Amino acid sequence: MLSSPARSYSTHCIGVGLVALVLLLSSPVASPVQAQDTSQARSKQVVDRIVAVVGDEIVLKSDVDQMVAQMLQQQRGTSYSNDLWMQALDRMVDENILIEQARRDTNITATDEMVEQQLDSWIEQNGGQEQLEQAFGMDILEVREEMTPQIRNQILAQQLQRQKLNKIEVTPSEVQQWFQKQPQDSLPRQPESVRISHVVRYPEMSEAARKEARSILKTIRDSIVNAGANFEEMAKQFSDDTGSAREGGAIEGLPLDAFVADFAAVAARTPIGEVSRIFYNPQHKGYHIIRVNDRRGDIVDLNHILIRVDQSRAEASPAIDYLEAVRDTLVNNPDVPFELMAKRHSEEERSKRNGGRVTDPQTGIRDLALQRLGPSWQRTINSIEVGEISEPSEVNLLNGERAYHIVLLQRRLPPHRINLEQDYELVRQAALREKQQRVMDEWLSELRDEIFVDIRVDKDDLTATR
Repeated sequence: MLSSPARSYSTHCIGVGLVALVLLLSSPVASPVQAQDTSQARSKQVVDRIVAVVGDEIVLKSDVDQMVAQMLQQQRGTSYSNDLWMQALDRMVDENILIEQARRDTNITATDEMVEQQLDSWIEQNGGQEQLEQAFGMDILEVREEMTPQIRNQILAQQLQRQKLNKIEVTPSEVQQWFQKQPQDSLPRQPESVRISHVVRYPEMSEAARKEARSILKTIRDSIVNAGANFEEMAKQFSDDTGSAREGGAIEGLPLDAFVADFAAVAARTPIGEVSRIFYNPQHKGYHIIRVNDRRGDIVDLNHILIRVDQSRAEASPAIDYLEAVRDTLVNNPDVPFELMAKRHSEEERSKRNGGRVTDPQTGIRDLALQRLGPSWQRTINSIEVGEISEPSEVNLLNGERAYHIVLLQRRLPPHRINLEQDYELVRQAALREKQQRVMDEWLSELRDEIFVDIRVDKDDLTATR
C-alpha cells in the first residue's frame, strides 16, 4: 500500500514578493462549478471565442473569465481590470506551454495510478461524491472521466516544472541581498512560533479488534478462493482503502519500492494469479490480501483488499508506559541525545527519520506558528519551558492520526517582525521562490519561440467587447 501524504500545514508567506510561483505548481484544478461551466462552454463554442492557440490546444474566452474569477476570489481586495484579464490569459498560455513541452519529454509520464490519486484528492477537497454529482449533473464516474484529461495535463506540467526548479538554489549571500532589497518598514510580523521535536507511539490495537478485522478478511478470502467470488467485486464492497476500492482494488504499473516493506514483500513472493495469505500492515493498521496479476521485473499489477482494525478500541496504556520509560531515560541521562531516542523509539516515520523534528509538511520549515497547531499540541507545548520534555499526552498528528507523544520544546519565539537572524529559513525560501520565478519566466519566454503561440486578443480589444 502506498504511503499517505501529510495533510497541508503551511506557514504564512511574507510580503508581496513571497507568493508561490504563479504556475501549475500552485494552480488548483478548477472548482466543480468552474469545471462544469468549462465543459458547457466547450459544447457551445459557437457563442464563445478563441483568444489564444498554444500548439494544438485552444484557450477560450470563457476559460480566462473563470481564471479571473478565481484570481479575484484568491486575491482579496483586488478589483477587475483589463490588465488582470490579460495576466490570467498569459498564465493560461504558460500552463499550456508547459503541458505541450511535457508531452514532448519522453522522461515525463502521468500514470493512471497518479491520475487516480489526484482525482481522489480533488473529489475530497471539493465536498465529496454527492456534491460533485450535483454540481456536474452527472454520475461520479462521468465526472472522473470529464476531469481526467485536465488532471493528467496538470500532473505532466507539474513534473516538468519541478524538474526545472529542483536545479535552482540560492546562496547565503543571495538570501541576504534579497532581504536587504525588501522595504524594511513593511515587513510583516510573525505570530508566536515554536520549534519542537517529539517521540511518537501509537495506541496498541486490542487483540479482540485485531481478531475481528482478520476474521472479516478471512471470510472474504474464503469467498474468493473457495466459493468463486469475484475479487474486484469484493474489494468494491468491503475494502477500507477507498482510493482503490472503487476500481476493484486495482493498483497497476508501480515498482515494488513504491509500497511499504510488508506489502512489497508479499507482492514479490505471491504467485501470479493467486490470492496471497492474510498479512498485517502496521503503517495502515489493517490486514491485506492481494492478487498479483502481472510482474515485469520490479513492476507489478495487482488488486488488494484492506480491512482496518477498529481504531476506537485501541489501548492507550502501552504507548503511554513506553513513552514514560523513554522520557525517564532522557531526563535522567542528559548526555543521551533526544534525536537518537526519537530515531530508535518513535513510530511516526516522517519525524523519526529527522530525529523527531517536527516540520511543516509542505515547506520543511521548523518554526511553526503556535496558534495554527491543534489544541492538543498547544496544551502540551504550553505546559513546558524551553529545554524541557513534556509528559506523555494524546495528540492528533499533522496528518490527522491519533497517537501519543512526548515533546521537547527547543525554541519559542514571541511575535516579531521578520528578520534574518530568527527567520532565516523562511526568508531563504522566499528568496528561492523569487529566483525560481525569474528562471521560469526566462525559460517560458524561450519556449514561446519553440512552441506555436497565437494570442488573438489585446487590452484594447477587451475594452471594445465588454
